[in-house]
Amino acid sequence: MDETVLAADFESHRPHLRAVTLRLLGSPAEADDAVQETWLRLARTDVSEVENLRAWLTTVASRVALSMLRTRGTRAESDLDQAGAEPDTEPDPETRALQADALGAALHVVLERLDPAERLAFVLHDLFAVPFSEIATVVERSPAAARQLASRGRRRVQGGSADAEVDPARRREVVEAFLAAARDGDFAGLLTILDPDVELRADRVAVAAAKANPGAPDVEETVHGAEAVARVFSGRARMAQPALLDGMPGVVYAPGGTVYSAFDIVIVDGRIAAIEMIADPAVLAELDVEQL
Repeated sequence: MDETVLAADFESHRPHLRAVTLRLLGSPAEADDAVQETWLRLARTDVSEVENLRAWLTTVASRVALSMLRTRGTRAESDLDQAGAEPDTEPDPETRALQADALGAALHVVLERLDPAERLAFVLHDLFAVPFSEIATVVERSPAAARQLASRGRRRVQGGSADAEVDPARRREVVEAFLAAARDGDFAGLLTILDPDVELRADRVAVAAAKANPGAPDVEETVHGAEAVARVFSGRARMAQPALLDGMPGVVYAPGGTVYSAFDIVIVDGRIAAIEMIADPAVLAELDVEQL
């Protein structure tokens, strides 16, 4: 790929990468270092076969940030000192907004208590809607193990700060509104609940089950965009029910009490940003499911 084109592509993803690394590291200076290292790695890599550059860059930036977290000396003290330091130059409005969003004192202090892998899994999944299959490659564990890391991190965040951006009651309202719109075939209602860039990801077992069942929605491994995802669910989900998945509101299909599939729902800014359809029995067995 031409270096000029590559640089332009990277710059288009820079705000996202900085938001991710700022969340993970809590330090504007370290976030800038992580983004710069991501660029250097991109420049040394042939990405001509990479289908999703944003996902590739997110993975690389997350690995860099994870390495930085693991190699910190007195992590909590140094990080809190850096979080309070002023940058060398006056930040632009976008940077100020990112800092205000990412460095809320309550959330930052709680995140400091997490193991680096827990912190990464929680931040990437709950705050940036990165699927566990991609998180697993960063932490070098299975998707089920990545889910457990995020679950432990989420529980510690919820227990550590009432202002830590995770509001289960509000999330449950969104999930219930989603289910109601899906059951009623309320396409317009679904569009108001789904983020315009929402992504539905289904594991291979879920895709195979859908194809084998003529009455099931036509599901691919990845469905992107509010209209496409709304078409999958509109007029369906009559047998689905709300549930807690690892303590967070989600949806399960469990006729007779047996869970055959689960829908892990990521909510960002009051709208559904991602839905992960899980039907793999091994992954379902790792889930802590409480049917409501």
